[in-house]
Amino acid sequence: MKLIENQTYDAERAFYGQTGVHFKDGALDGPADGESAFKECCDIVIENVFCNLRYPFWHNHGLKIIDSELTDLCRAALWYTDHVEITNTKLHGIKALRECADIVIDHCSIDSPEFGWFSNNIVISNTTAKSEYFMMQSKNLTLKNVKFDGKYSFQYNQNLTIEDSELTTKDAFWHAKNVTVKNSTLRGEYLAWFSEGLTLINCKIIGTQPLCYCKDLTLIDCEMIDTDLSFEKSDVDATILTAVDSIKNPLSGTIRVPEVGEIIRDEKWAHGEIVITKDSSK
Repeated sequence: MKLIENQTYDAERAFYGQTGVHFKDGALDGPADGESAFKECCDIVIENVFCNLRYPFWHNHGLKIIDSELTDLCRAALWYTDHVEITNTKLHGIKALRECADIVIDHCSIDSPEFGWFSNNIVISNTTAKSEYFMMQSKNLTLKNVKFDGKYSFQYNQNLTIEDSELTTKDAFWHAKNVTVKNSTLRGEYLAWFSEGLTLINCKIIGTQPLCYCKDLTLIDCEMIDTDLSFEKSDVDATILTAVDSIKNPLSGTIRVPEVGEIIRDEKWAHGEIVITKDSSK
């Protein structure tokens, strides 16, 4: 592998088509403002590099990014790229990851609107993320120990697993399919409307009107806080450990809950059973 150290490049397509390059302690920056530095490359290692130019890693096969910074001017950094490892790196440009596959992200900081669209087989761990429309229409995703803040996350996702994470997000999981969330906090409005095959295990759910219009919804030993108008028109099997502010017109299934502030049944199709588990004799 060719080692290039302590250099700065600002030319258009500076490394176009190259294979086996280790670029270390350098920068993609400068007055020429050239785009697409590592386009159509293979087996590239980026280590301690300051990336301040647009579209640096398009159509790459085999890429490692270590201890680096992709700034807010590093727009659309990774597109059409596969077999990537990103470690201890700042991904701070808009649309940082799109139409990519086989990506591992660990100990990173993501601040990137529209991050991760149309991608496949992504693992994100020990990472903070801030985004809007995070991971939209992507599939085969695993997140562990992720702290996320943003709107409209995980929409139209398929085959998603989240563990030990904290999500502050409005309209999460809309139209998502086959999602499992374990040991996590989900904070935000209108959680998971129109989802199919969502399973929440040992989760804390906070916010208004969650889990409506769902198919094949399962909650196992979850807590619900400030959750009014819950489960409207959903097919649900739920065991809840805390009181729920209100439950409205569940379509089918069974909801086991210790206490409900209000049960609303004003539609003839609402056949979901609500079982109060609290022992009133105590």
